[in-house]
Amino acid sequence: MQWSPAQLSLVQEMIQIGSDIVSRKLTLASGGNMSVRDPENSEQFVVTGAGTWFDRLGANHFSTVSLEGQVVGGTIQPSSEWKLHQRTYVKRPDVMAIIHVHPQYSVLIDALGHSVRFFTVDHISYVESIGTVPFAPNGSDALGDSVAEQFATQNCVILGNHGSATAADSLEMAYRRVLNLEEAAMNTYRALLLGDRSSSFTQDGPFSVHA
Repeated sequence: MQWSPAQLSLVQEMIQIGSDIVSRKLTLASGGNMSVRDPENSEQFVVTGAGTWFDRLGANHFSTVSLEGQVVGGTIQPSSEWKLHQRTYVKRPDVMAIIHVHPQYSVLIDALGHSVRFFTVDHISYVESIGTVPFAPNGSDALGDSVAEQFATQNCVILGNHGSATAADSLEMAYRRVLNLEEAAMNTYRALLLGDRSSSFTQDGPFSVHA
């Protein structure tokens, strides 16, 4: 597919982010996917293709999908999780980018029945709050619908026994949210190892103690 300069700039940004995601071990092999709303047409989005590895992306590894769910461009089939992206873009006209990865601390904390806690101002600033959804099969309507429903009021969602998804007005902000969500989860894990289950930073002020 011949990308316009505006489209190509965002595709190249996704390629760079994909490589960084793998270097930080936020996903393995072909796990995860990301997309950006098409700057040429807000009624469609560009998404990573099925089976693509984040650290091996090229300009030919993306598909363009309409908000009606039709493949309208690109050289390969879209990620099996395209419904997660499509339904979120429909529900959130302000969202311009979505990143779905498989960060192990976020998944672990949620799977063990704990909530990810905020420890820094960055966690509050970028993550803000976290939605969760129970496990649903990859690529299913149930998964796409449940994640989009959480995105109606959240910008970060943990998918039960699966991964995380973040949404934002730019790829950069969506990735900042990925990084800060996983750091908060990692710090939550460390606190639990130390036996601490009470302190977390909140938007209301300094560290607050919860029962």
